[in-house]
Order: sequence, then C-alpha cells, then structure tokens
Amino acid sequence: MQSHDPLGGARPTSRDVARAVGVSQATVSLVLGEKWRGRVSERTAESVRATAHELGYRPNVAARNLRLGSTRTAMLVVPALTNEFFAHVYTGAALAAARHGFGVVLYPSPDGVGPARDPFASAQAALDGVIASSMAADTLQALRGTDLPLVMLDSDPTDPAAAAHVNLDVADGMRRVTDHLLALGHRSFLHLASAVPSWTFDVRAAVLADALRGTELRTVRSPLNAADAWSAANLALGAPGPRPTAVICDDDILAVGVLKVARRLGLRVPEDLSVTGFDDMTLATAVEPELTTVRLPAEEFGRRGMEALLAVLAGERPEPVALPVSLVARGSSGPAPAS
Repeated sequence: MQSHDPLGGARPTSRDVARAVGVSQATVSLVLGEKWRGRVSERTAESVRATAHELGYRPNVAARNLRLGSTRTAMLVVPALTNEFFAHVYTGAALAAARHGFGVVLYPSPDGVGPARDPFASAQAALDGVIASSMAADTLQALRGTDLPLVMLDSDPTDPAAAAHVNLDVADGMRRVTDHLLALGHRSFLHLASAVPSWTFDVRAAVLADALRGTELRTVRSPLNAADAWSAANLALGAPGPRPTAVICDDDILAVGVLKVARRLGLRVPEDLSVTGFDDMTLATAVEPELTTVRLPAEEFGRRGMEALLAVLAGERPEPVALPVSLVARGSSGPAPAS
C-alpha cells in the first residue's frame, strides 16, 4: 500500500523500501534516521540507503517528528469494547503510557471483527504509533503502508510488518488444557473454536490437533458470543451418536454457551461432560459450576505492548515477547464418565 504525494503521484513508503531490501520497517527507520550503528550491519545500511534513493523514497517529516514523541499519543486497536479481556489490555497500556507522559486512544473495530473505516485518514498526524490486536483483522489493512510504528499483540512473531511483537503463550495454555483433560481420562473431544481468522486461534487449533492425536477430536466453529456458541454446541452435542466427554472452548464466552446447552440436554457438568474455557474472565466464576479455564495476564499484556512501542520510538528494536499463562482448574472439569 502506498501513500499519495500532494502532487497526485504514488509516494513509496518505508515498507516498500523494507520489502525491496528484505528487512523490517524498523531497520529502514534506524538506517534513515542515522541510528543504525551497533544495531545494523554497514552492508545492510548501505543497501537500505541505495534502495531508498532508487525508489525515490522521501521520509515523511511529520511522521518522523511523531516518532520523536511530539504528540505523545498512541492508538490501541482492539476487536471490540464489549470483551472484558480487551478492557484490561487497555488499562495496562494506559497505565504504562501515563508513566511516560503518553496518552492512549482506543479504536475498536465495528461489530468486533467486521470491516472498519480507515482510522488513519485524519488521525495519522496525531499519533506517535499503534498497538494492535491481530483479531482486528480488517482494521489492520489500513495500517499497512503507513509510517506509523506498529506493535502487534497476539500475532505471528515472524511477520516483518510490525516493529515489535508481544504475545501470550497460548500454545502452552492449550497444552495445559489437554494435559489436564487427558489426565482425567478423556479421549473424546469437541473443540468449540472461534470463527475469527487470527494467528492466536490458529495456534490453539494446531496445538490441540497435535496433543490429541490418537483420540476422537471434532472441531466446530462459532462467532465469539454466547448465542452463536449455544447454537453450534446444541447441534454438535444434540446430534445422534456418541457424545464427546469434554468440550474445549477458545474463549470463556463460548464455554458459557456450552454450559447452557448441557443443562438443556440434561447433561451434568462435569459428571457427564467436562467444559473448559480460555481467558479467565469474571464470568468464569459467575457460572455454576465455575469454569476451568486458562488465565491470561491481560493487563500485563497491554503494559508490555505499550512499553515495546515506547522502546521502538526511542530507536530500539525489542525482542519478541511471549508472556506465560496458567491453567485454573475449577468445577467444570472432572473425570471422564465410564463407558
């Protein structure tokens, strides 16, 4: 994606330079900002300079001033405000920003994951950088090609489009769930998976498939709300034939939908059916039985994302981070029922 020159032509961006050289946008910024020594090889620096000249790339002076912290404002892009998890992410980011005299504006994708209007048409000149969740997939398209430093949350750490990555160790979280249920004797599973196209959910599905190889595993996808989860689980659990003994959900909200279906079908949880979630939201302890789930450090997640952005703005190149998670075993999981 290219920006447009005031005279009407397409103006190359730092991403175009990075792609042509085969380096990250952060590297291009370091070289052209004369901050590369000790971080980038002289050969790479020369290649970046030559390619920028060949493409006719002219750094955006306004954007460069922003990276120096002139507005002291960052944008946090999340899929929805209705999800408690992202409220905690915002709290962590805002607290970290405030300690450095920064503010954080929040941009939620409409309808959670639906198409979003370009948030940068008027806001780009008022931002120092962006922190974005990979779940806000459509909104991220508007980020590509801008000169704003981008820190990605829960995304592929090999993606060169971001200046830094902060992840949760969701792979370990799912392994903890599967180890827990396998130790309880379960061998027949339903994975109620999120229908949102996102790296974090792809990782969870891959871990489940590997950990549960040799068992019965069926996957059903659902949007991230209790009503759709109820419909998907009702079809899966109400179908003729043997039922799974455990349902692994990508989210606590999906798990609540399963608990409602189990009650309608006369299934006891956990005696007849074990149910697990992911996130450890408040609602995990508001249901009966309380939900076995994976606890994610949402506030720390936001804080580390903001700290990574501040490091990028200071000319540093933060290493990818994967924050540890933990399994919280509660009443919704128990031994597999006898055959």
